[in-house]
Amino acid sequence: MTTWNRRDFTKAMALASAATATAVSQTRVLGANDRVRLGFIGLGNRGDQVLDAFLAQPDMEVVALCDIHQPYLDFAAKKVGGSPRQFGDWRRVIDLPDVDAVVIATPDHWHALQMMAACQAGKDVYVEKPLSLRVAEGRRMVEAARRNNRVVQVGIHRRSSELCRQAAELVRSGALGKISVARCFHVQNEGLVGIGNPADGDPPSAEFWRDWQGPAPEKPYNPNRAFYRFRWFYDYSGGQLTNFGTHYLDFIHWALGHDAPLAVTAMGGKFAVEDNREIPDTLEVLWQYPGGTLVTFSQYNANGAAAAGKESNVEIRGTKGTLYLYYNRFEVVPESAPTLPFPRQSPIDRNVGRAYRDSYRTLMEPVTVSGSQDTAPHARNFLDCVKDRRRCHCDVETGHRSTTATLLGNIAHQRKAWLAWDAVHERFTNDEAANRDLDLKYRAPYGDAG
Repeated sequence: MTTWNRRDFTKAMALASAATATAVSQTRVLGANDRVRLGFIGLGNRGDQVLDAFLAQPDMEVVALCDIHQPYLDFAAKKVGGSPRQFGDWRRVIDLPDVDAVVIATPDHWHALQMMAACQAGKDVYVEKPLSLRVAEGRRMVEAARRNNRVVQVGIHRRSSELCRQAAELVRSGALGKISVARCFHVQNEGLVGIGNPADGDPPSAEFWRDWQGPAPEKPYNPNRAFYRFRWFYDYSGGQLTNFGTHYLDFIHWALGHDAPLAVTAMGGKFAVEDNREIPDTLEVLWQYPGGTLVTFSQYNANGAAAAGKESNVEIRGTKGTLYLYYNRFEVVPESAPTLPFPRQSPIDRNVGRAYRDSYRTLMEPVTVSGSQDTAPHARNFLDCVKDRRRCHCDVETGHRSTTATLLGNIAHQRKAWLAWDAVHERFTNDEAANRDLDLKYRAPYGDAG
């Protein structure tokens, strides 16, 4: 591993910025038959899944792998085959002249620094969701992509799912009628022990813990703060609201045709588990969207079938029908409604009430469509866009807007507030103190986020 210090980091970022014009001008122009040369940064869990999605594509070549955990590097190298170069320092990957694009699947708190540096170095970027840890970070990431003319795909892979596309288009067509409610769920029974409550202790190595924390506040090492369980701590993630909720809010944005709420509020806490997490085990977030639609995210420590109703991830309720989105299909259940106005109360003429009940009619036909939400089509779309320079299915602006909605939910929960949102200026209009939570400071040697 390469040791970080303030001078090295500042110098690296300054050189990357100064070299932007040269790097972009020297970017390889790819033809339809060219192989896209990829460098992977972060190979654990989701990184391994994304690697599989890219390995299924015939026109790419993995030339570099990067992770601070050697077993992940070894496992990935066996999958890739050949002799991909291996690094513990992600800066080495973005410096490689034969890397056309990087795939970033590190913990959330690393996304912004790595993505912006890659754009400045003239690389296209596939970056996992949630895009950022704070709203202002996400906006700077959008600006970095645009300033450097980079193709950026955010890993909200349902944007490349034909199943989800058909479902979203059906909602936008008006087939469900007026949409007043959209709901999404993360339901997982973690029992009472959750992720456990291990004591702080010694890290695998001082270098590992230094490089894992990166720009996050320095904390004592705890096994639950590393690898997948980092999602339970706000220094590195926004919890399951940003992890799963970003997928679901993005689909709801797509279906509604709106990419930002008007207001948000939330309630929840550690109501069931007895572990050392910071995120809630039980949470309800409520957003109001333009057009008169309430959107909710529900996180329950319970069994999915009972809590989520039909085990769907998302449900969108209209006046004519309700759409349920599952991992491998969606279905529309028709609604019934009266064709006569609601009667005035009458103790004498009960025929009026009977006629009203008899006037109910089914308002649409049921619909069932099967499909998948695999990651491979999203990888395919990114490679195509690297070659023809189009915007990706989940361009960085789209990913930023969908991530933002979930980040606002966390702020509302932590502030115990109802917050009005100005999406144009990306500010709260009724709580100036809450605006301080839209950005963050990186610890030395990484400098301020701004």
